[in-house]
Amino acid sequence: MRKQIVAGNWKMNLDYSEAKALLQDLFKLNKKFNPDTEVVICPSAPYIGVFAELLADHNWLKLGAQNCYYMDNGAFTGEISPIQLKSLNVEYCIVGHSERRDNFNESYDLLSKKVKALVNHGITPIFCCGEQLQVRESNVYREFVMKQIEDSLFAFTAEEIVKCVIAYEPIWAIGTGKTASAEEAQEIHGLIRSRISSQFGEKVASEVSIIYGGSCKPENAAELFAQKDIDGGLIGGASLKADDFCQISNSF
Repeated sequence: MRKQIVAGNWKMNLDYSEAKALLQDLFKLNKKFNPDTEVVICPSAPYIGVFAELLADHNWLKLGAQNCYYMDNGAFTGEISPIQLKSLNVEYCIVGHSERRDNFNESYDLLSKKVKALVNHGITPIFCCGEQLQVRESNVYREFVMKQIEDSLFAFTAEEIVKCVIAYEPIWAIGTGKTASAEEAQEIHGLIRSRISSQFGEKVASEVSIIYGGSCKPENAAELFAQKDIDGGLIGGASLKADDFCQISNSF
């Protein structure tokens, strides 16, 4: 049975006092969050260690990272290894967000290595895929998204792929105020699940959570989450407001 997941990607926002205040606001809303939804926060890397300690008594709220490297250790200045994340009880890690792909030139092969390393260390990758506006308008967006998934994930075994979460994020709807309609989002989610089914089998496809990552807000979350293949959201700006994040998590 696949999970319904709402994950907050805080990106490079909030100084430490602001981030800690947001975390405390989430703690206060504990009883208002839907207990059937996996709630994840992904703060900036410098805060993960302290947050891991603060979350020790709040196991309803899972800790995630925004990025990692694929090596366990070594001379990789500035990088974070899966082992280091695991030692801080990090349970999720975003991989291949469009901002990482575009701004830091992360390749399909690199992302595949990151996902593999995370799975090997028992951390759930949230693997992002999605298309730019020009790809959407050229009507090759289906093939574009499938290539991202196939080239980075389809060398894995069924046992490995079922441990991943896939986040579809139409890049043209991130930070633009635009949102894919529920039908547009469902089209790609359904296509992803169908492609996983053809590669790994229907049982595996039915167990992989596929979440939506394009300007999901309290106003549109319920309609998006009502689609049969949308299992939640990777939330950006709305995750920086505790009340909005809580409302989104309760939109199933």
